[in-house]
Amino acid sequence: MEKRATVLCVIPARYASTRLPGKPLKDIQGKPMVVRVYERAKKAQRVADVIVATDDHRIADAVKSHGGKAVMTRVDHPTGTDRLAEVAKQFPDVDVILNVQGDEPLIDPAVIDALASAFDGDADLQMATACTEIRCRDAQDDPNNVKVVMDQKGYALYFSRSLMPYPRKAGGHVFKHIGIYAYRRGFLLAYAKMEPTPLEQAESLEQLRALENGCKIKVIETDHEFVGVDTAEDLAKVNAIYAAMK
Repeated sequence: MEKRATVLCVIPARYASTRLPGKPLKDIQGKPMVVRVYERAKKAQRVADVIVATDDHRIADAVKSHGGKAVMTRVDHPTGTDRLAEVAKQFPDVDVILNVQGDEPLIDPAVIDALASAFDGDADLQMATACTEIRCRDAQDDPNNVKVVMDQKGYALYFSRSLMPYPRKAGGHVFKHIGIYAYRRGFLLAYAKMEPTPLEQAESLEQLRALENGCKIKVIETDHEFVGVDTAEDLAKVNAIYAAMK
């Protein structure tokens, strides 16, 4: 029997943010947001370790002061994938690199485990991500909610900011893409070197680069509600959720 994949969870965290400067260090019920993300990711059963990858010593110090692990990366990475690849180079014995965004303090450990488990016994799988169904029509039409359509085996056919599939008939399902990714380590290193592709640039969606280069992306469906933090309003909402959880 093929051994289970060894999975490293990496949380990229930059201090700079256009809408919410210093976002990773924003307080959520007494702890920095990046620490909350780290603590949630540590609850996953299938990850060998969790590391925050940052270009700012303030973020690294905050993580370490709460007992977490952090590594410094270059400041000139154009994308989070490039930052992820820099970290992956330091861990040659890891099979899978799993990317959890540093602004997802409500990340579900079960989703992390599901993505990690997708690689067990499937040596051909190079990349996986997640989705959840959108039932609100306004949310379906929102271009900030990236949509994904899958084939009957659960592999992505396309990602778009537009509504898809077009609801010619009532009763169809629309799925929102969740920005959590898992990569086979070797593929991640190759993927980071690929040139941007036409559809990627048109939609401003980096994952389309993988599809345009012929890579299959497994999509795991979840019912979990993700509340990413992009604005002060999002931060207040997450603080209220954490307060209620106490």
